[in-house]
Amino acid sequence: MKNSFCSYHPNLFHDESEWPLFPVLPSYGRGRDAPGGRFSSLIFGTNLTDVVITGNNGTIDGQGTSWWKKYKAGQLNETRPYMIENMYSNQIQISNLTLVNSPSWFVHPIYSSNITIQGLTILAPIDSPNTDGIDPVKSGWDQYGIKVGIPTEHLVIRRLTCISPDSATIALGSEMSGGIRDVRAEDITALSTQSSVRIKTAQGRGGYVKDIFVRRMTLKTMKYVFWMTGSYGSHPDPGFDPKALPLIQNINYKQVEAENVTYSARLEGIPTDPLREFAFLM
Repeated sequence: MKNSFCSYHPNLFHDESEWPLFPVLPSYGRGRDAPGGRFSSLIFGTNLTDVVITGNNGTIDGQGTSWWKKYKAGQLNETRPYMIENMYSNQIQISNLTLVNSPSWFVHPIYSSNITIQGLTILAPIDSPNTDGIDPVKSGWDQYGIKVGIPTEHLVIRRLTCISPDSATIALGSEMSGGIRDVRAEDITALSTQSSVRIKTAQGRGGYVKDIFVRRMTLKTMKYVFWMTGSYGSHPDPGFDPKALPLIQNINYKQVEAENVTYSARLEGIPTDPLREFAFLM
């Protein structure tokens, strides 16, 4: 692990003054929650190679309640900590753990490759803000993500079960300005969840979401089976280019079984930027 750094902060859950601060991510240009920097993740590593984070289904509790309250009250000047984050790393395995109550996202690999995540149980209250489970598809925000230009690609998602009434089972975007391509998802079960796969973009994002292949999904009690949004979310600052339009292309769904669904599909494109090559084979 040459020029590497790894940290673990088990006792700093509520005291912001004792929590390490990091700069904003280069592909974001600002913090996700606030313009300032980022509080370090509970488990953080950079420039790591061949590292395993695992347990015999042991539990890591992020004790996120106080962070959620501060975020909802607008009391934070920096972005909340994630539970596990690795940057500029290769050959990382995260497995056989129960993760509960993260202050924000649970698992965030970024600028990294050859990441294996398996055997995780991830739990958070429905009303906890932005407690995404696993976030490998955040490739950048507007002009900052376009400039860095590191796509999320060659992503395989298998044997996932999700219950999330206010969220998607799999969300692609909305910070997708570095691009998302070659994503393959199969053997997915979703129960009482807002949507199965949701693509989220906006004017100014640029980038692309393409070559997405989804098959063998079993869905029960859903609002949407498919949801594509072309006007999602905010911008990091006024410097974004409204002419930077995302490319949405070659999206494929097949072998999908759904029951008790309100809408089969909701497709919201961007004017002058049509959706291309969608295939739905039930």
